[in-house]
Amino acid sequence: MVDAATIYAGPMIATLLGDFGADVIKVEHPKGDGLRQWEWRKDGESLWWAVVGRNKRDISLALSDPRGAEVMRTLLAEADVFIENFRPGTLERWGLDPQDLLEINPKLVIVRVSGFGQTGPYRSRPGFGTIAEAMSGFADTNGAADGPPVLPQWPLADGVTSLAGAFATMVALRHAEATGQGQVVDLSIYEPLFWILGAQTSAYDQLGTLPSRQGSRTGFNVPRECFQTRDGRWIALSGATTSTGQRIMRAVDRPDLADAEWFTDIAGRIAHRDEIDEAIASWVGQRDCADVLAVFDSVGATAGPVYSAADIAADPHFTERGSVVTVEHPRLGPVRMQGLIAQLSKTPGRIHAPGPILGEHNDDILRGELDYPQDVLDQLIEAGVIGAGRQPIPQQQGQA
Repeated sequence: MVDAATIYAGPMIATLLGDFGADVIKVEHPKGDGLRQWEWRKDGESLWWAVVGRNKRDISLALSDPRGAEVMRTLLAEADVFIENFRPGTLERWGLDPQDLLEINPKLVIVRVSGFGQTGPYRSRPGFGTIAEAMSGFADTNGAADGPPVLPQWPLADGVTSLAGAFATMVALRHAEATGQGQVVDLSIYEPLFWILGAQTSAYDQLGTLPSRQGSRTGFNVPRECFQTRDGRWIALSGATTSTGQRIMRAVDRPDLADAEWFTDIAGRIAHRDEIDEAIASWVGQRDCADVLAVFDSVGATAGPVYSAADIAADPHFTERGSVVTVEHPRLGPVRMQGLIAQLSKTPGRIHAPGPILGEHNDDILRGELDYPQDVLDQLIEAGVIGAGRQPIPQQQGQA
């Protein structure tokens, strides 16, 4: 698998598949992926890169140079998957037209990630996750009822796109395995997030309904909110079914609400939402977080603490399941990061290395696997088509 994408959405497709055993070759421009400059950084090393670049081998290659494009064609001749996220038309301009690549390697799956896809009137527009979060309908419904639209502070659209992209890649690979035919996967960043927002498009089409910003509330689940405990913690609570909602109301000493005739109908609960939320907030606010959660757990009510990164790091469940793992970084030492996205009984994945050094595997891949003579590589290095390769790892203080 060749990952020539940059920053987050495209590269994370390769990260997800690399976690489960795919041999991923990361192709970066000799100047390096922009993600390497993202904060947070320690000793000049981006912690984002450590996560997104994990389990990958790295070569540095300028695809815009015809000589670099030729190296890429050689690399793709034997690859199963090629992931890129350049603006539509860029690959073609560089002499890497997908149709030409499929002639070289008929089984190749070419995953093209862009803001708005390869077709349509917006295809040439630059697009990042922020724009997708705005135009998908997400931001319009996110935030307080009396406040402005709120964008997530994390690359939500990119992350959702990477999950959708990994799924689409596996579908295409299964087809290639069965038929010998590769194909192009056209993946926009806005469509996966738009897709998971549910029935809002259908509701507008059929009912003329426009969802509104409601904070943590929804129009189809009552009670559903965050409540603050006496000791200043927050808990999230959801009563998605009538029976769950009734257990919650009885747990907060309001059986009168649980047994009300209107409570069994979602429309009734929505009409009485303020009364329901006030009853829960009053009960929760008089108790510490641990006591609240213990009561809810004892009656089978669905509630959980609102976690910070510090809470996650300290939670034994996250550690025991491998939700958080420790990876040895060549410069930083042990680094904790999120683990595998799923647990597979027969083909378990693993994280064996963080994001690599720029060009770390130039020699291994270009000379060792593609059989480029050293004098040719020296010429490409001199011309800036490929980087100089592996850089020495500075010794830690106290090392000999």
